[in-house]
Amino acid sequence: MSLAHIKSIADEEQLEELLSRPNEADIAWASRFDQNLMVLGAGGKMGPSLALRARRAFDSAGITRRVFAVSRFSDGRAREFLERHRVDTWCCDFLDRQEVDRLPVCENVLFMAGRKFGTGERSDLTWASNTVVPANLGLRFRDSRIVVFSTGNVYPLVGAGSSGSVETDPLAPVGEYAQSCLGRERVMEYYSREFGTRCLMFRLNYAVDLRYGVPVDTAWKVRRGAAIDLQVGHANVIWQGDANSVALRCLDLCVSPPRALNVTGPEKLSVREMATFFATRWGKRANLSGSEGPGALLSDASLSRQLFGEPEVSARQLLEWVADWVERDGSYLGKPTKYEVADGRF
Repeated sequence: MSLAHIKSIADEEQLEELLSRPNEADIAWASRFDQNLMVLGAGGKMGPSLALRARRAFDSAGITRRVFAVSRFSDGRAREFLERHRVDTWCCDFLDRQEVDRLPVCENVLFMAGRKFGTGERSDLTWASNTVVPANLGLRFRDSRIVVFSTGNVYPLVGAGSSGSVETDPLAPVGEYAQSCLGRERVMEYYSREFGTRCLMFRLNYAVDLRYGVPVDTAWKVRRGAAIDLQVGHANVIWQGDANSVALRCLDLCVSPPRALNVTGPEKLSVREMATFFATRWGKRANLSGSEGPGALLSDASLSRQLFGEPEVSARQLLEWVADWVERDGSYLGKPTKYEVADGRF
């Protein structure tokens, strides 16, 4: 059954299956893949389903390849989930150069490790995580192809009426988190230029998997009657499964010097309209606070869609899934995106 025909996602088991289900393009990609794959930072929100999608793509293509998932794995459930699905796991503190040097060399790397939340309390740790870690990993994997997960936060806020920043726009990150993300890109660019490391800067915003994401945050606020700040009144989103698919296939686009690619959905969602949608569905009143400011963090991912096609899941379908999930009290990670932050303080 295609994703377009799925009206409701019953539970986390089905959610994980859909996030990691390879599409035809993923399987075709896997059938041409002649080396192993490593996911660095695989214990986070997106890592397990990305690693498993690669595993399933290789299996569906009838290709024997190893998929390595590397993380500190502070949550042991993620490691157990991956090992149960035949993904090889390694435990590593990426700030420890000796531990990094013990990692197996791998020809293809998806680099997801980074830090955002808590920057206000430990900005030093955010900078270390987003610049020292890339230095350690960039040196270790200088002969690999690397898709470097970045963020649309490296761009400035744009007018709410804009179609969003494009890859060639000047970078002007707001706040220490966003500045450190640009630092990650620059460190990896250095290794790319010095050693010829083939890279791609994967500028993602905002992934959604029903347990977190912009519409998920909005839906839970409506459900609980919490205030919804309209200061940043618009956002782009993408189903995490679609982001997973693009990330895998981006390995074919890695070059030196690196190229950048915006990854998000084509729709520009209004926070006010999202809140009203959920409120109307549940017979509630959205507690809207303030009014829309002049700026928003928006990315134009036209290039990505030219290269890889349209996302399988539309924003409308995502909203329907989220509404159904939240009204059934589905799992919520409690890790808000903080999309409403305009000053860069996370």
